Amino acid sequence: MSKAVIDALVERFPDAVTDAYEGVGGDDCAFVKKDRIVDVCRALKEDPRFGFNMAPYITAVDYLGEEPRFEVVYNLLSTSTNSRVRLRVRVPENDCVVPSVMSVWRGADWFERYCFDMYGIRFTGHPDLRRLFMYDEFVGHPLRKDYPLRGRQPLVPEREVKDIYRGPGPATRD
Repeated sequence: MSKAVIDALVERFPDAVTDAYEGVGGDDCAFVKKDRIVDVCRALKEDPRFGFNMAPYITAVDYLGEEPRFEVVYNLLSTSTNSRVRLRVRVPENDCVVPSVMSVWRGADWFERYCFDMYGIRFTGHPDLRRLFMYDEFVGHPLRKDYPLRGRQPLVPEREVKDIYRGPGPATRD
C-alpha cells in the first residue's frame, strides 16, 4: 500500500516529492521540498484513499559536514489501512526553518518542539515553539553533532516551582 501512496504523491506533487525509495522495514519513503511539506501532509491525511490520520513520530537528523546539514523525518501512519509512509525534508543549516504541520496533526506539537530544542530547527506557524527539555537559558542544541561533548552551561538560579494543587510555593507531595 505505501508504494501506491508514494506513487500517487509523486504524480500529484511532481515538483515537490522526489527520490522515492523503499526504506528499511518496508516503509516507503520520499523526499519532500520543505516549502510543500504541509500541502503533502494534508493530502495524505484528507485523501480518503490514504487516510494518514497519525504522525506518531517526527524527528530530525544532523548530517554534519554535508549540505543540506539537517533533515526532518515524518513517520506517518494510516490506522484505517494499517500502512506507513516516511517523508524526509532536507533543511540547510543557513536556513534552518520548516513550516509546521500542526495544522494537519495537532500531535506534531511536541515533536516539533523537540526538533527545535535538540537541533535548532524552527517551525514557522507553530503556536508555541519553545524549549521542551532544556531550560530557557541553555545555550545551543545538544543533539547537534558539533555540540561539545563536555560542554558547560551557564548556571541559573533555581526557580520556585508552582504546585498546581496547592498554589505558589515549593512543590510537595503528601
